[in-house]
Amino acid sequence: MPNQPVSGNDLARFAGQGTFMRLPKVENAEGLDVAFVGIPMDHGSSWRSGTRFGPAQVRNESSMIRPYAVQTGAAPFDALQCADIGDVAINTFNLRESIRIITEYYDALLKQDVIPMTIGGDHTITLPILRAIAKKHGPVGLVHVDAHADVNDEMFGERECHGTVFRRAYEEGLLRPTDVYQIGLRGTGYTAEDFDEPREWGFNLTLAQEVWHKSTVPLAAQIRKNMGAGPVYITYDIDSLDPSIAPGTGTPEIGGLTTPQALELIRGLRGLPIVGCDLVEVAPPYDTSGNTALTAANIMFEMLSVLPGVPYR
Repeated sequence: MPNQPVSGNDLARFAGQGTFMRLPKVENAEGLDVAFVGIPMDHGSSWRSGTRFGPAQVRNESSMIRPYAVQTGAAPFDALQCADIGDVAINTFNLRESIRIITEYYDALLKQDVIPMTIGGDHTITLPILRAIAKKHGPVGLVHVDAHADVNDEMFGERECHGTVFRRAYEEGLLRPTDVYQIGLRGTGYTAEDFDEPREWGFNLTLAQEVWHKSTVPLAAQIRKNMGAGPVYITYDIDSLDPSIAPGTGTPEIGGLTTPQALELIRGLRGLPIVGCDLVEVAPPYDTSGNTALTAANIMFEMLSVLPGVPYR
């Protein structure tokens, strides 16, 4: 039988080891279908630091989550072998070195037939992960939920940081451009033409205001219908949510998505050939309630629930 989260009826939810959903901690991904990985890093951030504490608090808040999704019927632990394989040992003083370490870590991880589910960390982490993913699977379709497009060319002269990820991924051929969907974009920009270039590349942009007061079920259905053949990666930036819901993040923008919209969107992606997911930019120091990390943990569970091979009861 696949690994099961420790039940709250066997051990109090505030006790036990600090793994995602209290799954077993293992040393490597051998024999796993899904590996939960933490990348405690924030030196790719341009505004508020603190995401180095994200993986630990998301894991802590995930202790509340039970193994069956009673709203949808998803039962991921009935079929998928899941475990937490710990944190990537990045170099906290050197961003470029950290990016190299992450790439090499995922190159090794993906020698196994496993789907990595990563807890960040700032959004810089997605670039080295995509480099490793593309080596194994080829260019991917991308569902990118975020307040920001992250397509700057440089920030303070640096070409690799949390605001340049998807320009680099596009330039390096890691993505299928017409299968890139960026959702929740908003706020202010550097120029009036900030979004013109990614649209010219083929990216599909949905501004937050386009889904204000609306269900995201039709948007998810459109993505699922229009997504081309080939593997898909999901990257979820917690700042896609309105800061009234998720204040614990480094670059908050008002006017964001709601949690029901987030759930509808992710649930609507069921059936896509997802080969990896990440959730980034949880910065616990800015939310002493822990609600941002609790929300992030539940979004991770929702992404787990739409992976290939998950049965529905």
